[in-house]
Amino acid sequence: MKHEFWHDKWQRNEIGFHNSEVHPLLVKHFSGLGQNKGSRIFLPLCGKTLDIAWLLGKGYRVVGAELSELAVRQLFEQLGVEPQVEAVGSSLKRFHSEGLDIFAGDIFELTGQLLGEVDAVYDRAALVALPEEMRAQYTRHLVQMTSAVPQLLVTFEYDQDLMPGPPFCVSDDEVLQHYASHYRCTLVDAVAVPGGLKGKCPADEKVWILDSN
Repeated sequence: MKHEFWHDKWQRNEIGFHNSEVHPLLVKHFSGLGQNKGSRIFLPLCGKTLDIAWLLGKGYRVVGAELSELAVRQLFEQLGVEPQVEAVGSSLKRFHSEGLDIFAGDIFELTGQLLGEVDAVYDRAALVALPEEMRAQYTRHLVQMTSAVPQLLVTFEYDQDLMPGPPFCVSDDEVLQHYASHYRCTLVDAVAVPGGLKGKCPADEKVWILDSN
């Protein structure tokens, strides 16, 4: 999926994927990761999610990666914080405030060295945003970059023939295909999407806890 697709979405404010509230499945299941206050949580392809404010409010540190610099600037605006901005790596910008770092640019340009040590990953919007041909590359990169720390993963399962993604359908078998060699993968919840996905087709939102083997 080309970068222009997402840049255009943000420029046109076509961000139906942006939840207007903290994700209830994060609130319900984050404790399953067993993280203490002060732990540093990585959110790949984070947009300007309100989940970041919730995590900060609970005493966690947050680091995110987001392709759209516009989304990153809007995130800090809604937090009411003026970030420090610096160029890092070959093509990324790091936006920093107390307890929060967001890297703007291509996540595949983000290295473990730039990311720094993280204690857990919360992936609500990354794996499901990528087409099938990119998901194996992404999951390998994520595992390598984070040293396979525990992960709270949210996926959608629905009939892909009824609606093109994103968000894309990621089956249980595919989750295991990508992650079972690195994690003990436990499906902890499955919730029907109210009214169907985008109002077009029935779908389940699934929650996984991935623990290191």
